[in-house]
Amino acid sequence: MIEELKRKMAAEVEKLQHELNVTLPNEIRKAVEHGDLRENSEYKAALERQQFVQARLGQLHTRLSKLGSIDIAQIPTDRVGLGSRVVVEDEKTREREEYHLVFGDAVEFQEGHVTMSSPIGRALLGKAVGESFVLRLPAATRRLKLLELATIHDDVTT
Repeated sequence: MIEELKRKMAAEVEKLQHELNVTLPNEIRKAVEHGDLRENSEYKAALERQQFVQARLGQLHTRLSKLGSIDIAQIPTDRVGLGSRVVVEDEKTREREEYHLVFGDAVEFQEGHVTMSSPIGRALLGKAVGESFVLRLPAATRRLKLLELATIHDDVTT
C-alpha cells in the first residue's frame, strides 16, 4: 500500500515537473508575445497555474519524505492501524460496514476508504477484534463492534 502510494505520487511529481519546466514556460512566453501584460488573461492564468503547481510539488515532496520514514514494523499486527481493512457492526441495527484506513492524501479515494484523521478512523485506531467502541458524529452517536481485521502486514504477505 505504501509503495503503491509512493509510485502514484512520484508519477504526479513527474507530470507536474514537466508542466512546470516545459508547458508553463511555453504558455507564459506565448502570452508575453501578445503584448500588454496588465490585461493579458492568458499570462495571469499561466502564472496562477505555475504557483499552484509549485505549491502542489512542495506538498508532494513533503508527503513522499514522510512516507519514506514510515516503519511498517511499528504498525501493530493485531490492532487497527494504517492500512487496516476492517468490518464493523452497528450494535443497534446489526448493519455491517467495511472500511480501509488510508493516508489523508491518498491519491484515489474509493468507497469504504477512510482517513486515519476522520471520525471513524480516529475511533478505529488501536482497536482489536471483538472490541466495541463509540463513534461520535455531528448527526448521531453510534456504538460499533469490530468484527474483522486485516492489517497492512496481511496485505504485504498476500
